[in-house]
Amino acid sequence: MGSNQQSLLGFVNIDKPVHLTSHDCVAKIRRLTKIKRVGHAGTLDPAATGVLPIAVGKATRLLQFLPNTKAYTATIRFGWRTTSDDLEGEIIDQTPVPTLTLEMVKPHISQLIGNIQQIPPLYSAIQKGGKRLYELARKGEAVDVPPREVVVNHIEVLAWQGGEFPELTVNIRCQGGTYIRSIARDLGEAVQTGATLAGLRRTESSGFVLQDALDLSTLETQLKQGEFTPLPPDYPLSHLQRVVLSMQQAKRWSQGQLIVLPEKISQGNFVRVYKENDFLCGIGEVVPPQKLKPKIVLK
Repeated sequence: MGSNQQSLLGFVNIDKPVHLTSHDCVAKIRRLTKIKRVGHAGTLDPAATGVLPIAVGKATRLLQFLPNTKAYTATIRFGWRTTSDDLEGEIIDQTPVPTLTLEMVKPHISQLIGNIQQIPPLYSAIQKGGKRLYELARKGEAVDVPPREVVVNHIEVLAWQGGEFPELTVNIRCQGGTYIRSIARDLGEAVQTGATLAGLRRTESSGFVLQDALDLSTLETQLKQGEFTPLPPDYPLSHLQRVVLSMQQAKRWSQGQLIVLPEKISQGNFVRVYKENDFLCGIGEVVPPQKLKPKIVLK
């Protein structure tokens, strides 16, 4: 991209590889694009792979407005309990359960769907008392992790593999903030065998899907060959209503003025704001009486 790299604005749909952190991916894209302002939506654990939305340039200011939907393919191993609720942690218990069947597990899946109370894993990035839980857990400190409400929309059984430590593969659709490791652990507790997450691939996140994701090596090649074009900044914002302003209105709005809305929209809503030439100006907030207030201005 050469000198054009500094003007990059938009999103990159990355297929995160195993063992890299989400921050590692951001740092690599900073190096590749030579742009400092790079951010990601929806952290993925190092052991997980799949969709990691990356914002480049001023698109980082739009991350807070992305939809909250996630989807995963997860493999749950029964008979194992670990400190981290996945294979990265220390094994607490390994008890073969060769008699466990899918028919015995299925009735317990429904209790993990809907608005549920979930206790996050001890090894997670949630903060308590100014410290992240994984920092406290590594020090061996006893931590009382309070439950929180999360939304699991759907769990679909894909496959069952029997044996000493049977494995269940499922598709899970949920809202942001849901820990799939906790779903694995809780399902194991429900069937009284224990369970841990043996594999996780995110297939959808914040409007981005796995079929369209790039691996980091492909992105690097495209950048070196000058063939890379980021996804437009409004790519993941189709869930927000669209408002089109005249060139004069758009200029006034970008300068901080309130604009009377050309159409009736519910107050308190955020909307995508465009100039009449189809250029995204930013994000506006609808305030009384039916006026458009600048929230994020992309200049």
